[in-house]
Amino acid sequence: MTKEKISFHDLFYIFIFGCFIGWFIEGIWTLLKKGVLINHSALVIGPFNVIYGIGAVILTIFLYRIKNSSYLEIFVLSFIIGSLLEYSMSYLMELLFGFVAWNYSSKPFNINGRICLTYSLFWGIIGVFWIKVIYPFLQKCLKRFNKKDSIKLMKITLIFLLFDVILTFGAIYRGQEYEKGIPPSNKTEELIDRYFGVDYLNNMFNNRWNRK
Repeated sequence: MTKEKISFHDLFYIFIFGCFIGWFIEGIWTLLKKGVLINHSALVIGPFNVIYGIGAVILTIFLYRIKNSSYLEIFVLSFIIGSLLEYSMSYLMELLFGFVAWNYSSKPFNINGRICLTYSLFWGIIGVFWIKVIYPFLQKCLKRFNKKDSIKLMKITLIFLLFDVILTFGAIYRGQEYEKGIPPSNKTEELIDRYFGVDYLNNMFNNRWNRK
């Protein structure tokens, strides 16, 4: 065991890194698999695949204390954590927004289409690679930051992310109204329809903008 502690500052930049890497990997994967570019961001502005960002933070919090443990122990814990995270995120998205962003029903050993054995195994592998390779590298990079400048940048980015989250909720709500045939009632909704409409959301959520 280690007594090392992780600051909010470090966790924030780990979150941003996870968001970007997730967005990049998902984009490359669908480009190679389907031959199309899909914006896998969970927010309407910027490369923020939030589930990967949250995953990076949660894996770091749970794994950094056992980073010197065996690969098997880290793999098993990552397998469990990743599966729980993916299931809960899928459930919350359907509960809050009424649509499914991914569906593993066609894959073997799935649970309600929200998680499946294949991707749970990926979470286990990712966890090992994360805590053994990526996290130590990020630690070194974060120590080189000018603390005052990085804190200022963190505050600015937090404000932007808050705006982005509000705008994303607004776009999803407006998208649901649009599909019901409800026209925009003000200039803001007209701008949302123009720049972040259903086609844009379909691309973000891999063409699964499906109401239940």
